[in-house]
Amino acid sequence: MKSKGKKMTLKSIKTAPKWLQISAPIAMLTLLSSGIGSIWWSSATAPASRDPSVKGIQVQIKPGSSIQAIGKELEIKGIIKSQAAWKLWTGWQAKQGKGTPQTGTYELLPNQPLDAVAAKLLEGKVVQSGFTIREGWNIRQMGEYFEQAGLFKAADFIAATKEIPRDKFPWLPEGITNLEGFLFPETYQVPKETITPKGVVTQMLKQFEQIALPEYQKTASQKLSLLQWVSLSSIVEKEAVKAIERPRIAGVFTTRLAKNMRLESDPTVEYGLGIKQTADKPLTFAEVKRPNPYNTYMNAGIPPGPIASPGIGSLKAVLAPDSTDLLFFVAKYDGTHVFSKTLKEHVAATNSIRQQRNAGKK
Repeated sequence: MKSKGKKMTLKSIKTAPKWLQISAPIAMLTLLSSGIGSIWWSSATAPASRDPSVKGIQVQIKPGSSIQAIGKELEIKGIIKSQAAWKLWTGWQAKQGKGTPQTGTYELLPNQPLDAVAAKLLEGKVVQSGFTIREGWNIRQMGEYFEQAGLFKAADFIAATKEIPRDKFPWLPEGITNLEGFLFPETYQVPKETITPKGVVTQMLKQFEQIALPEYQKTASQKLSLLQWVSLSSIVEKEAVKAIERPRIAGVFTTRLAKNMRLESDPTVEYGLGIKQTADKPLTFAEVKRPNPYNTYMNAGIPPGPIASPGIGSLKAVLAPDSTDLLFFVAKYDGTHVFSKTLKEHVAATNSIRQQRNAGKK
């Protein structure tokens, strides 16, 4: 059937931007009121058939991006069919108080329904990336992890940990030169854009603030400063393998401090010298006697700072240590320790464990 009046051509449809020059609600109604407009709208917004093998396409919405620029990017990458339909739809959503697309990186499938694309961008469902910081890691180990994961260089991470963001985290102790101990060990899922040296540092400090700091603050009769608490907890973290032994190890250290005895912890020597002992290559007498600020065989009291990032278990153990008269412990190399009250008992236990290990090698 021939239509009356002026013939409608494909060219005239494409060059009819008047819909976009009026308010979004009126444009939407005007568009859908015409039969040909309905056909165009259905074609622009209809979902394509889904192919399970088709992979998602990542699109980054940068701060300050206009609706038009976002629509153009989505159309170029084949995620939507019509930039004009995109502009109409997002304009309508804005009029309804649904907001505007949020910045970030998104993963979208080709030819998605327009409303699905808009909803994802309006809700800010950005691509999440994960990383895991283990309990007992120090800054150097974290940097190596990030570099091996291909996220960024270890040196860049270490540099970021030397910046003390006290403006954002005023509770950070005065005088510290790096963030050792305050980067909370956890598995994180965060927006891809935050996976930068400064970004992950901020995430870990926020986690410490939310998880660890309240534990310290709710302890009314706290004898340790925040820095001392985290420092001693980091030693407990490095010494304890089994969670059940943390309060006992914390109790030993607390008792030694009360008696003005040195802590004499091997991990502090290792940290100060930048080395790691093993069962087959323990610390030498010369290493133990080598001066450094963290050497608790030579220096009394708690070291000047943490030697690693303690988990919540070790942090709680230091706040509520076992009440004990035990003063020594030695590792059995099975994750447990032998605890002793006197130096004589401790030496005997140490010799016995070494003899058993040497016998097992034969």
